[in-house]
Amino acid sequence: MKRRSFLKNVTGLAALTIVPRCVLGGNGHIAPSDQLTKGIIGVGSMGRGHMGYDGTRLVAMCDVDANHLDAASKMAGGNVKLYQDYRDLIHDPNVDIVHIATPPHWHGIMAVEAAKAGKDIWCEKPMTRTIGEGKRVMEAVKQHGNIFRLNTWFRFTDNFYGMNTSVPKIKKLVDSGMLGWPLKVVISKHTGFNWKFYWQGKTQLEEMKAPAHLDYDMWLGPAPYKPYNSHRVHGTFRGYWDYDGGGLGDMGQHYIDPVQYLLDKDDTSPISVEIDAPQQHFDAVGTWRKIAFKYDDGCEIILYGDDHGSQDKAYIEGPNGRVYPNFECDIPNWEKKLAEYPDVEPQNKSFSECVRSRERFALNEDNGFRSSTIVNMGLVALRLGRNLKFDPTKLEFIDDEAANRLINQPMRGSWSI
Repeated sequence: MKRRSFLKNVTGLAALTIVPRCVLGGNGHIAPSDQLTKGIIGVGSMGRGHMGYDGTRLVAMCDVDANHLDAASKMAGGNVKLYQDYRDLIHDPNVDIVHIATPPHWHGIMAVEAAKAGKDIWCEKPMTRTIGEGKRVMEAVKQHGNIFRLNTWFRFTDNFYGMNTSVPKIKKLVDSGMLGWPLKVVISKHTGFNWKFYWQGKTQLEEMKAPAHLDYDMWLGPAPYKPYNSHRVHGTFRGYWDYDGGGLGDMGQHYIDPVQYLLDKDDTSPISVEIDAPQQHFDAVGTWRKIAFKYDDGCEIILYGDDHGSQDKAYIEGPNGRVYPNFECDIPNWEKKLAEYPDVEPQNKSFSECVRSRERFALNEDNGFRSSTIVNMGLVALRLGRNLKFDPTKLEFIDDEAANRLINQPMRGSWSI
């Protein structure tokens, strides 16, 4: 039996204390509480920053840049397997968890392949670069019974940007009903959203020779072929539509996912997106002024870029009150009234424990897909330069063929998902 299959089958059997390591994939004897093993795909700055987290042991790494792989190997002490092809890491029988820390144009393919191989998955944000890829990941994880974590954490831990409190405390106020309904949530510089706003691409790139340490063709993978330029890869890849979506693609899910949670929208999506932005370049991501999403019950999410919308400082606004940065509310005696309401339900926020218990992680393939879809709705509208209507059940744009072509984008060569 595979290690994770065994752990799934013995969940809840408290009497079982000793398990043969040969059952779990090794020699000797081991308790079920032994550390889980993981492999990281993509060991640039993000991958190297997640080499260790509670309850896991790093056993493998993969990167198409030999310099990245060498630096990461030295950090790990040289006691891990090194791969240049992600498929070899995914099919390594010693790997329990596959951590995907590549550019987003790889997330979908790698997550689906990891799910098919029976691995549990930790995926960096954004979940996927397109809505269609996110749907395929969600389906694959459900089909194969994997534990999936999307790596943005504000819905369940840490202070949210600009609010000086955690999202569960804000949700308690929303759930109390004191603000009224529907709600408008404004994400702007007042909650830190201008960070990385100017992560843009360059509209004129000269062709360069790819360095010998980088397998550029494999780095591109499913993305359309474009001549190599150092600005296309590594940290600055975010400025190009083929690989990400600028600051919105990179940071949007950090800000939007908690809003889905606050508004109890984890099982749906907005029905429209409206944009105020200059015409975008066909290759390089540019800036924008405002992106507005609306749900069928009238709730709204408003994103302001840079200094636009600086006069609207309220984070959440309802018919009966407003919540401002630093968790200030204009409802009289709101703190005393809020104390009378129950706290929100705790969430499963230990990925390692979820892998062992087979309980779903707080931010999983379902709610992660929905918040990723909002980001990708905005990016599609931005690329096309027009407002769009969306069907959250069919997961497609209404009466817009060009927008729907961006849901499932073609992949280069033999790559597919």
